[in-house]
Amino acid sequence: MNTAMMAIGAKVLFIAKVIQLPTEWKPPGSQFPQAFKPPELMVPPNSPTNLFRESTLNKYHVKTAKVIGKKFEDYIDGICTAIGAGVMAFKATAFLQGVQVMSLSAIGMPGCLKSAPIGPVIFGAAPKANEQEIKYSQAIANAFDKKWKEWQDQVMIPALPWYPAFVAFPGPMAPPMPNVPMPLAACPSAMITSLMAPSLKSEMIDQLGESDALHHEELFEALAMAFQSVFLMWLPTQMVMLAMGTGPIPTFVPPFVPAGPVIAGNILPTPGILLS
Repeated sequence: MNTAMMAIGAKVLFIAKVIQLPTEWKPPGSQFPQAFKPPELMVPPNSPTNLFRESTLNKYHVKTAKVIGKKFEDYIDGICTAIGAGVMAFKATAFLQGVQVMSLSAIGMPGCLKSAPIGPVIFGAAPKANEQEIKYSQAIANAFDKKWKEWQDQVMIPALPWYPAFVAFPGPMAPPMPNVPMPLAACPSAMITSLMAPSLKSEMIDQLGESDALHHEELFEALAMAFQSVFLMWLPTQMVMLAMGTGPIPTFVPPFVPAGPVIAGNILPTPGILLS
């Protein structure tokens, strides 16, 4: 999964919110400008790529927007890397369980794709420089853990043609053989909506549970939308391969029937099936 693209997308989406700092700022009075030296009243604005906009060109407003913008930028980079680490952990531990092999086809009911949870990995790798970052990181990790599992628990294998050699195998038992590589997108999930932006954002907000946390809705929405984009690009490119199928050939009766189809076979439940 392209976490660099996710981070760039999240920052662009956050910038598009045009959040000004200080928020809802109004001049305190006509004497406000007199509190500053003339060079402090108007300085060059921040770069358009800064995550926050300054409310005025006052030196201290510009500096505040720049400093806080850099902190948010670093946080987005860090949390996107952590989400990527969670996906990598999923890939490393994923295996298929309860999948039936019938001749050419592999058939797996919802719940056949298993793996270790991704939430602890995300939180372990997430930014935790201060109390607020810890809260945000925990909420994001918990949300991804829950929503990823909802999607994963409904992944199925709809009679995919994975084992052409099993149509007519010359022996009483077909040895473990790898499947024909296919993209993970060929294994649909009825809960793919769990990993779409509205569901992810809502879950992050619920997990945080602090309605007054600064800019959390904008941050969570940007992350959720950026993740949705890279996830939908990842599914067709993530290959399911090395799923080792095996099974009996009950019709094998040499020399009268020298080959036959695998009937009621299975896929060995071993990790290492998601390679790209």
